Amino acid sequence: MGRASYPQPRKRLTRRIVRLSTVALVLVLAMIGGTLWLSWQLQGAGAAINDAGSLRMRANAVGIALLTTQPDGDRSALNAQIDHMNATLASLRQGDPARPLFLPDDAGIRQQFDTVEYVWRSALEQQARYASSASAYLAALPPFVAQADALVSLIERDNARKTAWLRTSQVALAAMSCLGTVAIVYLLFVWFVAPVQRLQEGLLRIRKRQFEARLPVMTLDEFGQLAAGFNHMAAELQQLYGELAKRVESNMAELEAQNRELSALYEMTAFLNLPNDVGALCQGFISRLTREFGAYGATVRLMSEEDGHLHLIAYEGLPEELVNAERSMPPNDCLCGDAAAHGAPVVHHMSRATRPRCHRNDFNGLVAFGIVSQGEKLGSFSLHFKHPRVFPPSEMQLLETLGKHLGTAVKNRRLAALERQLAVSEERNLVAQGLHDSIAQSLNFLKMQVHMLDAAASDDRMDEIREIVPLLAGGVAESYEDVRELLINFRSKLGTGKLRLAVESTVDRFRSQSGIPVALDYREAGGPPLAADHQLQILFILQEALSNIRKHAEATEVHVTIVNESEFRLLVEDDGQGYDLQDMGTLDERHVGFHIMRERAERLSATLRLTGAPGRGARVELVLPPHARQAV
Repeated sequence: MGRASYPQPRKRLTRRIVRLSTVALVLVLAMIGGTLWLSWQLQGAGAAINDAGSLRMRANAVGIALLTTQPDGDRSALNAQIDHMNATLASLRQGDPARPLFLPDDAGIRQQFDTVEYVWRSALEQQARYASSASAYLAALPPFVAQADALVSLIERDNARKTAWLRTSQVALAAMSCLGTVAIVYLLFVWFVAPVQRLQEGLLRIRKRQFEARLPVMTLDEFGQLAAGFNHMAAELQQLYGELAKRVESNMAELEAQNRELSALYEMTAFLNLPNDVGALCQGFISRLTREFGAYGATVRLMSEEDGHLHLIAYEGLPEELVNAERSMPPNDCLCGDAAAHGAPVVHHMSRATRPRCHRNDFNGLVAFGIVSQGEKLGSFSLHFKHPRVFPPSEMQLLETLGKHLGTAVKNRRLAALERQLAVSEERNLVAQGLHDSIAQSLNFLKMQVHMLDAAASDDRMDEIREIVPLLAGGVAESYEDVRELLINFRSKLGTGKLRLAVESTVDRFRSQSGIPVALDYREAGGPPLAADHQLQILFILQEALSNIRKHAEATEVHVTIVNESEFRLLVEDDGQGYDLQDMGTLDERHVGFHIMRERAERLSATLRLTGAPGRGARVELVLPPHARQAV
């Protein structure tokens, strides 16, 4: 589309604005300057009126000084009054711009001031000639006063005239402001408002999709250029709008397809996150695929690690003959195996020569994708169609993505099963260790006593029999208590926040079994709650520590301290017989609980410290650092 050619603007609008602003500025400054000059003249003349009016007062003051001065007395007061009078006259003649003070620039006023000054000089000469008498000065005083009054009257008349000029100029300025405002408003309307209104009307028509709207190009100024540009824009919009409808339809169809794909992906992802087993997971997966893509059949095959074959896990829409034939097959036996082996999608339009088994069941189109999780090939899924179907790239990408999601879900189920098996194996190991460290040793002791009892019975040694029977009874009772304690420990289940109740119950049970007083100090010091698994392991460690004290410590007092702050601390102390630290390796294998407690502490990523001394008791301290705590 070619670039529009506009008439070159003459910048007339800019020149109009500059000229109008310049004329208005000059007129306003001239009027303001005139009023300032008149006000300055009036202020100076007002000061002159004050000083001229003071001439009468100063002349009278000189006369009073003459009457009160003795012929041979001090004449300083008289001279001071005369000096003040002369200074006032000099100030009126010379003027003072700083005050301001000056006589009006008028010949009559200047002539009258000269007369006043002459009369004053004549009065001074008369007084000087007749120094012994004030009568000569007093005789000349009335004419001086009359001339001074005449000077004041002339200045006042000049001030009144200038005041009238000032008022006239202010009225003229007000009138010019009104006329100028009207003229400027009119010019602004003609130059700006009217073109903007036409442009606004044109934009309103464009907003209503009336792209045939055009503006008249009435001037060659900037607004004329805007009108021409508007017309060019309207022509381009008219042409583009015709093409826009087609593009919108195409984009809407593409957007609807993307929305369907996103909806399918979201629905499938939500389903794959449900706690289903692998079979239900795969069956729900293909059910949703067949509904979404209009397939007549679908399969999910997973690769076995034992034989390397693909096993049919879920299917839909396939006849039993085909299902029975393909329940287990090598990876390279069919298209589904190719997708599983290479992890790449396979699209095939089948024929009797290439795939007779599928073709006999009226499936003439097939698409297969690999089930992959982080690069690991787990199997494949396929969709079967009655007629060949063309898949656009977006659908191929969606199916490939769904295969990765299914692979991740299957992998997660397998990992969860392995984790459960590992947890069961670890717990069985702990149970076996507990049985070995407690029941097995007791049974071994009982076995030895039975052999001794049998030997004593064979020789009729009744004294030994009487000594062995109580030992057997005590061993059986101790084994019974060990079995009962182990059952109670392994049946312990805790929820979040239930550790304190379980600890108190364990301590109470220990008191009732052993009769040993226990001081429990349980402090919640602002630490976060422990996860249920952590609580259970900590409770097991406490139970093992108390069991050791009951069986071996011969203690009279036990202290249990639990502090839950940024780190979790468990401390179990007793005042029993203790043990030698150098023999800890031997004690760890021979006495109950030490090995189990350490394994449980390792599972928690916690630190377990076992300290003691012979005859001075023992300490079991467990510290769970902040970084090892699980989020609840």
